[in-house]
Amino acid sequence: MNGRPTKFIFLTGGVVSSLGKGLSAAAIGALLQARGLKVTLLKLDPYINVDPGTMSPTQHGEVFVTDDGAETDLDLGHYERFIGRPMSRKNNFTSGQVYETVIANERRGDYLGGTVQVIPHITDEIKRRILLAADGFDICVVEVGGIVGDIESLPFIEAIRQLRADVGHSHVLYIHLTLVPYIAAADEFKTKPTQHSVKELTGFGILPSIIICRSENLLDPKLKKKISLFCDVREDCVINAYDVRSIYELPLLLHKEGLDDRVCELLNIWTGAPNLSDWEHILRTTTSPQRGNVTIAMVGKYVDLKESYKSLSEAIHHAGIANDCRVMIAYVDSEAIEREGIEGVLSRACGTKTPDGILIPGGFGVRGTEGKIEAVRYAREKGIPFFGICLGLQMATIEFARSQAGIIDATSREFSDQGTFVIDMMEEQKRTRDMGGTMRLGSYPCALAAGSRARSLYEAEMINERHRHRFEVNNDFREKLSKAGLLFSGLSPDGFLVEIIEIKDHPWFLAVQYHPEFKSSPRAPHPLFTGFVAAALAQSVERREKKDR
Repeated sequence: MNGRPTKFIFLTGGVVSSLGKGLSAAAIGALLQARGLKVTLLKLDPYINVDPGTMSPTQHGEVFVTDDGAETDLDLGHYERFIGRPMSRKNNFTSGQVYETVIANERRGDYLGGTVQVIPHITDEIKRRILLAADGFDICVVEVGGIVGDIESLPFIEAIRQLRADVGHSHVLYIHLTLVPYIAAADEFKTKPTQHSVKELTGFGILPSIIICRSENLLDPKLKKKISLFCDVREDCVINAYDVRSIYELPLLLHKEGLDDRVCELLNIWTGAPNLSDWEHILRTTTSPQRGNVTIAMVGKYVDLKESYKSLSEAIHHAGIANDCRVMIAYVDSEAIEREGIEGVLSRACGTKTPDGILIPGGFGVRGTEGKIEAVRYAREKGIPFFGICLGLQMATIEFARSQAGIIDATSREFSDQGTFVIDMMEEQKRTRDMGGTMRLGSYPCALAAGSRARSLYEAEMINERHRHRFEVNNDFREKLSKAGLLFSGLSPDGFLVEIIEIKDHPWFLAVQYHPEFKSSPRAPHPLFTGFVAAALAQSVERREKKDR
């Protein structure tokens, strides 16, 4: 397709939210990429926030960070994991960003005194951003957030309707994802919600060529025929996406349903058959691992909404694929540890007071931090493999300072205005005002110390990883912590910022200031997670062998 115009696939949703539009878009991208096409993906978010950076994880879920420092929707994590290509700030934009740009243009006088309206000014800005993200690719899969009928998404729906006329009908395909609910009392699936959703979409001038029907179980062919008839869609273009064992089975399911064949046919694309051997291997390892089970206790404060740690949980499962084992994640409330003590909370969450591994993820604020510090202490003293990420590194540093370096009032300036701040904000950061205020966002380099566990796992001297944090290890205490046995195994190239810490006389104790989960995928599991799960698996095997003896 070199030299030819980009083809666009617009994916809309109907009936209810949380049907898996992001996963469906990612799976479509993976299937087309497996056919040899150069694919990118784009998420349009209708909310007015400029980005999700200030939104609570318990409301919106995880904030995904790109190499160029954009705070984006978590669906970009699905995109990267499925197609193995890094996203950027061009691959996600919100209504807030669109309106911000249009208003700034108006203030500068770019519209020559004209009345600024949703059509054409807002829709033109939406189309400009879509075309910018698609430039240079064979296929651009565009996911429209929300569901059809939401007042917030109407400008996006109108923009993608207009874009078909702008780039040519043969270059645009509309796919609609809907729910076909099962009514237990009637013992049947109902197609009426899908019919109404498609009718509403058609009322906005968009007639989908493909309908993806989400359902709990396989739909009867008669239902597909009914949907085809009432929604004016070819019967072989009614695709059933029923519940699967693993999200990584989705590309195989959609291929089995013929989705990629229909897409290529309708967009007049000529390719060979897709190579799906990687996905077949991933599915086999995910559903039928050969080396047993591992239990990881993830100690955090956003455990009420699992999507708060979406990339993290996926990265742990990727490490399970690499180790050919099943990883079971027990989400442990750090505030419960503060109230009840760690052993009882672990026993209730994990079924044992000694899980195979303990992981402390990132986060902000003081709430639950003493419970996390207690979890660090427990892992260190009991010899349980420990992995700290972002705030997890800071918790590990504070715990080590208190228990091993004699700094009994060690804390972070983020948590208190009293105490010894072994975690603090660097003066250089305080002067930074152009990238999320004092936030360190995006990809930064890190030099790895010779002979360290980190150097061994990465098999490299220099790495680049993505950050999202404000506070750092205070350099004033590095010497004292080092003499007490804390190894600073990863530093910024100038040696100024701490990126990785380790404890050598421990089965596996490592923490990082960045977010390695953002760069893990099922086809390329991150080496730190792979090493952590391998250590947890070794402990699990040892425990089983002792029990057998």
